[in-house]
Amino acid sequence: MVKHVFGPVPSKRLGQSLGIDPVPSKTCNWNCVYCQLGRTNPFTVERKPFVDNKKVLSEVRETLESHQPGEIDWVTFVGSGETCLHEGLEELVGEVKALSDIPVAVITNGSLLFMSEVRRALLPTDAVMPSLDAGNPDLYHKINRPHPAFTFERLVNGLMEFRKEYKHNLWIEVMLVRGLNDSEEALTEIATWMAKIKPDEIHIVQPTRPPVEMWVKPPDEAGVQRARAILGRVAKLTLPISGTYDLSGGGDLIEAILGIITRHPMRESELVESLKKWSQDDVKDTLNALEDSGKARVVIRNDIRFWSASEASYPDKHQDHE
Repeated sequence: MVKHVFGPVPSKRLGQSLGIDPVPSKTCNWNCVYCQLGRTNPFTVERKPFVDNKKVLSEVRETLESHQPGEIDWVTFVGSGETCLHEGLEELVGEVKALSDIPVAVITNGSLLFMSEVRRALLPTDAVMPSLDAGNPDLYHKINRPHPAFTFERLVNGLMEFRKEYKHNLWIEVMLVRGLNDSEEALTEIATWMAKIKPDEIHIVQPTRPPVEMWVKPPDEAGVQRARAILGRVAKLTLPISGTYDLSGGGDLIEAILGIITRHPMRESELVESLKKWSQDDVKDTLNALEDSGKARVVIRNDIRFWSASEASYPDKHQDHE
């Protein structure tokens, strides 16, 4: 049985975050070069009721009841693809908000914010975190590789429309990729659009999890400093925070691990650290069982071993980007 609720997991921006995944893997309208969940195939552009909201709410309720106050900082809608493609998101957000006082966030690529029904679904949340990795159409297509139906103009116009209506935390993420959007010119173009959108914060992030394309690298320190200097003139910048993975997952350790790595591939070192309360033999047995399950795989990027879902599509050979 595939569970739609996972974690809590350590989030760069949200502390210990309980995840809600409302779409199957990998249901998306973009095919980003840096995506940690593998390549998008085929593209999905139509909003549908991908999950049973009642089942998801039951899982959320059960998980909240099993944790002590303070163990969960945020409840976060984050999809194995594009979160807002779930047609029942508005109802689900409202029901989850009614369950507890824990703040609710939505992580999205922002591509559907041009739709009034999507903007309406997100209005009750406490934070929305869309992406803006490029400041022009050419770079948008190189980095995010959207379905042909989606244009850069539609993306930025949707973000500006949403900002007019949304009264809570709008935190826009910029994923820096070396040689693509870490130059002064590229960052200045992004900053120009940010000034028009007026986010509350800009979150600079790097591809530290296994990027789908082998040529994707994080920026060097000079690139990071350029981004901080240029984007920091527009909005507050937030640095990542760390935390621990919750693998208590209902008693079945393998299923708990799978529930996380399907949405958040983990460095092997992170996985071993999360299993530190078990003996070394138990950890070894767990990793062997994970591999034998046929549901997980090891992906190597930049000489680092990551555990991901076996169904995720990663190229095994280096392919030059355009």
